[in-house]
Amino acid sequence: MSSSSIIMLLLFAPPPPRIRALAALTFCFLPFYVVLFYLLPRPSKLRLLASVVLLPTLNKLPISAQKVFAGRDMMLGWSASCICTTSMIVSIVFAVSLYCCCCSPGLLALAQRTHPSEVSALHAIAINLIDTNNVLENWRKGDPCIKNWTGVLCFDAFGADGYFHVRVLLLMNKNLSGTLAPQLGQLSQLHILNFMWNHLTGSIPKEIGNIASLRLLLLNGNKLSGSLPDELGYLSNLDRFQIDENQLSGSIPKSFSNLHRIKHIHFNNNSLSGQIPPELSNLTTVVHLLLDNNHLSGYLPSEFSTFPQLSILQLDNNNFSGAEIPAAYGNLSNLVKLSLRNCSLEGPIPDLSWIKI
Repeated sequence: MSSSSIIMLLLFAPPPPRIRALAALTFCFLPFYVVLFYLLPRPSKLRLLASVVLLPTLNKLPISAQKVFAGRDMMLGWSASCICTTSMIVSIVFAVSLYCCCCSPGLLALAQRTHPSEVSALHAIAINLIDTNNVLENWRKGDPCIKNWTGVLCFDAFGADGYFHVRVLLLMNKNLSGTLAPQLGQLSQLHILNFMWNHLTGSIPKEIGNIASLRLLLLNGNKLSGSLPDELGYLSNLDRFQIDENQLSGSIPKSFSNLHRIKHIHFNNNSLSGQIPPELSNLTTVVHLLLDNNHLSGYLPSEFSTFPQLSILQLDNNNFSGAEIPAAYGNLSNLVKLSLRNCSLEGPIPDLSWIKI
């Protein structure tokens, strides 16, 4: 066989099945191999090329042709040494990579982020707000829980679904205007919703009633209008409900009698009207009931005398025309403040002298 034939055979001979399989695997792990090859010293690179590219082809040649290549045995020795060294490097690099990916808390934190529905909800909330002071500027980039968006506090640990969840939305006194987005209801594990002392307009989204975990709903000191959604009455874990200093109208929903853990009801300084639902007497945990400075009418529910923990009852500046003060209010043993000024009340004043007002 001539030298030219040998060269042609070297260049164009089809690789054996083993090499084809190896080529397929190499393609799959190409990025890893590129980095590894770059890290090898130059002599090892040459030996690796000789072992992978030349030797499989040489083994297919006749013995007479193989003798053309001087130093074949040396090449085989190099290749064996190179393969052994490369195998060790591959094992070490793979083990380190596996540890970094699977055992590093920092990388795990990067892999596990805020629940997608809550991220989209926060984006919708930002779109509905007018942020003249750019306090929400960092809401435009990164992950809410990883990048600590302004006013967004998350649980320290991942949820059962493998995501972070928003625990607190604290945007009090940020000079925000605009409206509250219905997507607030997607913050399914929220504990505190605080938009106090801003310039928000529009209505209170009924979707907030979907946040069963909510404990504090603080919307006071805005310009919210419209009626109170019935759905808010099913926030069974709510402790504090503050919507005072707004422009809310309509009646107080009877569904609010389901707020069995409520302690603070601050509905004062609005335009609420109609009869105070006597069903609110089911709220045995209430401590503050502030309904003053509205347009409430009808009678004063005597059922309020059953509030075992009530300490402040403010009903002044309403339209209870011709109504009387229930004598049973004298049974409110924990009462420290009772305000009934300018309510157009009639009839005798019950004996409240023993109450520590």
